[in-house]
Amino acid sequence: MKNGKTLIATVVMVAVTAVFVLASPMLRGPEPLKDADKLTREDIEYMQYDAPQAASPDGVVSAQEWSALYPQIAATMDMNKDNEYHVSYLEESPYLVNIYEGFGFAKDYESARGHSYCLEDVAATERPHALANCLTCKTPNFTKLVNDQGHSAYSMDFGEVYAQMTESTSCYNCHGNEAGNEGKLVVTHDYVTEALGETYAGIDPSVLSCGQCHIEYYFAPEDKATTMPYHDVASMHPTAILAYYDEIGFADWTQESTGTRLLKAQHPEMETFLLGKHAALGMNCADCHMAMEIDTDGTVYHSHDWVSPLENETLLANCAKCHQDQDMTAFVHRIQDQITGRETEVGNQLSELKDALAAAVADGQMSEEELEAVRKLYREAQWYFDFCYVENAEGAHNSSLANECLDTSEMLIEEAMELL
Repeated sequence: MKNGKTLIATVVMVAVTAVFVLASPMLRGPEPLKDADKLTREDIEYMQYDAPQAASPDGVVSAQEWSALYPQIAATMDMNKDNEYHVSYLEESPYLVNIYEGFGFAKDYESARGHSYCLEDVAATERPHALANCLTCKTPNFTKLVNDQGHSAYSMDFGEVYAQMTESTSCYNCHGNEAGNEGKLVVTHDYVTEALGETYAGIDPSVLSCGQCHIEYYFAPEDKATTMPYHDVASMHPTAILAYYDEIGFADWTQESTGTRLLKAQHPEMETFLLGKHAALGMNCADCHMAMEIDTDGTVYHSHDWVSPLENETLLANCAKCHQDQDMTAFVHRIQDQITGRETEVGNQLSELKDALAAAVADGQMSEEELEAVRKLYREAQWYFDFCYVENAEGAHNSSLANECLDTSEMLIEEAMELL
């Protein structure tokens, strides 16, 4: 945990048309039993079970219904309830209130708790959510609703749909209703297929499993559908995403005091990871966030308690394969301290630019053309800052990209201030 933001990448899934085999659900290991940190996916023997009968009217098989067949998986998923820590980013970083002026995040911006609380927390937030699209990654029941009804589900009334939801992020999101059979993953969210195509742009399904929710996205103006602003890994770079938004003329809101049409980044963990060294080495999210465990009866399984590798000795052992005997906790914290320190510096500079631009607008001495030149730089500077700030690893996933974003934001701020 650094600055209240959690080093976590979780597993949530999206698309319904393809199935991939991946080491995961429930397996039996060879004899003799191995230490957990010595396990590999070759130790896994997938178990075959038919799906239980779903009690939910929408047909989603719940984690509770799967638990009799996969008790270890269910038990570790339940451990996500232990992650109750959360903090207000607005209290930690007061400059955010000014930067987000006029948008919901200036009213309420809290760190995420464990995935067991996704549904509860989206209802509790003070940010307005009139439409059901806010439920996109919070519950498997809404994912099923979209798959059954299409894009019309996104623009339904939030309260009406929320009342029908029965479970927070769960098995269906990543596995559909055939969760255990041969360890298959199923992409269940429609916007992944629409953005990346049936082959998912060659992205490892175990990365997409998490990435379908740990991404940058926007709500399309025409039908309010959750939409990804790119079509392959190359176009996931923040510069390419910004160009995409500029081309379609998209903004999340127009800030009244500055007249600037601004963007609000979401949580681009997948994009940041795929553009970094770990993905280039062939790693995936599970390597760092889902420890392989072995039960006393020899059952080998991936823990579904999604944690930081700094909180799990088995996961830390994976780091040692490349980092050898380096103190990984100290190493990661140095990166996070450096990135969070720069975020504070650049964030305060961005807040100062916002105030200066607002004052110039109120003063009325600059022409509209001159103001538009500053607004463009402010929009871009805010985007690059936000892309780094909201990415929950604080530089641990890709410190080069984090520094690149902050450097770019700082350069754009300086350029804008010179114009003022």
